[in-house]
Amino acid sequence: MMRSQKELQQSLIKIDGKGYPLYKTLKGGYQCANYEIWIDYVQGDPFAAPSKVRVRIPMSVSGFPEDTYSNDYRMIALCDFLKRRFYHSIIKHNKRREGSGKSGVIEIDRPGQEVLNSSSMLIKKGFIETRFLVGLPGFGRRIAGKIAARMFTDVIPNIVDDSLYFEKQDKGELYRHITTVEDAEFIRGRLSELGLVAFVADNAILPRASGVDPGPLTLGRLIPFESCSSLRIKINLPNHEEISGMGIPKGVTLIVGGGYHGKSTLLNALEHGIYNHVPDDGREFVVTDGNAVKIRAEDGRSIQNLNIDPFISNLPFGQDTTTFSTVNASGSTSQAANILEAIEIGAKALLLDEDTLATNFMIRDKQMKALISKDKEPITPFVEHVKGLYKKRGVSTVIVMGGSSDYFGLADIVIGMIEYRPHDLTTQAHQIVKKDASCSEFHVTPPSVVHRIPLPNILNASKGRKPIHIRPEGLTLLQFGEHRVQLGALEQMVHSSQLRAIGYAIHYAQRFIDGQRSIKEICQIVWTNIEEKGIDCLCEPEIRGDLAEFRSYELAATLNRFRDLKVKQIN
Repeated sequence: MMRSQKELQQSLIKIDGKGYPLYKTLKGGYQCANYEIWIDYVQGDPFAAPSKVRVRIPMSVSGFPEDTYSNDYRMIALCDFLKRRFYHSIIKHNKRREGSGKSGVIEIDRPGQEVLNSSSMLIKKGFIETRFLVGLPGFGRRIAGKIAARMFTDVIPNIVDDSLYFEKQDKGELYRHITTVEDAEFIRGRLSELGLVAFVADNAILPRASGVDPGPLTLGRLIPFESCSSLRIKINLPNHEEISGMGIPKGVTLIVGGGYHGKSTLLNALEHGIYNHVPDDGREFVVTDGNAVKIRAEDGRSIQNLNIDPFISNLPFGQDTTTFSTVNASGSTSQAANILEAIEIGAKALLLDEDTLATNFMIRDKQMKALISKDKEPITPFVEHVKGLYKKRGVSTVIVMGGSSDYFGLADIVIGMIEYRPHDLTTQAHQIVKKDASCSEFHVTPPSVVHRIPLPNILNASKGRKPIHIRPEGLTLLQFGEHRVQLGALEQMVHSSQLRAIGYAIHYAQRFIDGQRSIKEICQIVWTNIEEKGIDCLCEPEIRGDLAEFRSYELAATLNRFRDLKVKQIN
């Protein structure tokens, strides 16, 4: 039976000064004037992880018109907008904190520049539901009941009132947020029919504030992006005016230019263009195919039973490269694995930057070929595969390459970044190599897709007394039971809640790892269940507000980096 807000207040005052464990008697739901509040989990002491709380408001009460959530992308955008409002309302209304440890803390999963589908704010069954953390106040091991009562009857109601009702929102700001996301998704939906892998809008601001601040650069000299005329296209949007910008076509695109002229900045915008962004991010209409995967070298990673023979063969001591395994990959073997694993899951575009690649994997110039004969070199460089990957496998490539001309004759488009502006240098690049036979198209068989099957009962999420111990450390490491998985090379993840969700997805996927299904099939099943049941299915019956959407590519990439993973190839 649901209790009232008054009963919650009375209970808190009654247990004031008593032992902290009595807070656990508060678990359950409470009916407030216009919404419900649920206390789902109570922390053990003031220094432990804060308690989990939910607020549920009927859509009929919140007042949001149907056009704010009339399709999936508008609904995601609305939830994202409300989460940001809730986050800022906490800062506004929860300035006074008293007690030990985490007493008085109110937190919601912190939003970033990207608009992610998140479990912290969602719309379901006719309700808006927001999930957040509350540090139940105490002084040492004693309950600060009166302070807690003020939090639940004053602070939290003010936060809710300020952020979750339509009448309190800036309507222009709200609809701008929603329509920006919808229009970006509209562009993404049209990329394939336009023959593109990405689109970069004119006047986009690509540089970020700093290496630790993903917001747009606002200080110093700003040069808005402006497409060269030969690559400029125009797209009519559902909500905004016609937009113009640079279309990056399918095939092989080379981005060249001098140092510090914006090559990597452009590629960085493209790799994050798989997400929609908030208004004023500067990259709202930098849109990339959702099947584009950033590739880099990754010394030291684990590789299990992978056929890297298309790229690397004839290793010394007769090592088998058709079923290659290692716990300490080199730059070239790791880069080969990263490409092949991405293609295994279904990647349609590869994004590469020479700054993070193994040079000997990418190119092999004439002088080196003369010095070291082919039969003594186990690596077939990527330059020999790049054209065939697109022509025979439909996999496009966008490469930043400022120090070598080896790709000139193979590129369909050569974009020169000069003082942060793109120039179409395709004709000039092709003329430079026109008489150079070494730059002609190579005729090697592109890598085929070899699916692998993970063996069951290998990955356990338990640790000590905890049946499930899944914890991300930033974006670079996942603690999964006793396993520590290094993930710093997965550069397209943008929020730790994505990594946490991937951890729970791998735990959830254990029921489908039966020695018969491939990694790709398992990822597809997990995603189908998320689409049908919601992301909560990954951690049921627990209710969490710190999970965010991720892609099958990062799910598979995380699974592939478990050092205890065992797989077999499909014959």
